[in-house]
Amino acid sequence: MKNLSFDWRRLFLVAGVLFLTLVIVEFNSRLEELDRLTRQAVIIRAEATQAAETQIALEAKVAYATSNQIVEEQARSEGHMIQEGDNPVIILGDESAVPLEKTTPPPPPDPKPNWQRWWNLYFGEE
Repeated sequence: MKNLSFDWRRLFLVAGVLFLTLVIVEFNSRLEELDRLTRQAVIIRAEATQAAETQIALEAKVAYATSNQIVEEQARSEGHMIQEGDNPVIILGDESAVPLEKTTPPPPPDPKPNWQRWWNLYFGEE
């Protein structure tokens, strides 16, 4: 039987290489996780910015809807109200004018089925 010599240096070298390989693999997985989390953070920041802009726009609409300016605009446009100092204009129609008669356009022709359209296209009838 041969005498097997045990070399501690080789054992430590192999163990060191294995340890470094495990460290590099773990470091790579952590870098991938960091990249994934960074992408998620960018998306969430964009959503938060959009939500803040929406909130600002809605607050501006609420401020406008509760202001006196909208009440005045609605009263003048829909309520036909005037303010002091305004000169109201009332348009009177001409009594001698003849009202225009409304003419109804003729109804559109009945649409032909597709097979008749194709028949007319190929054989030139119509």
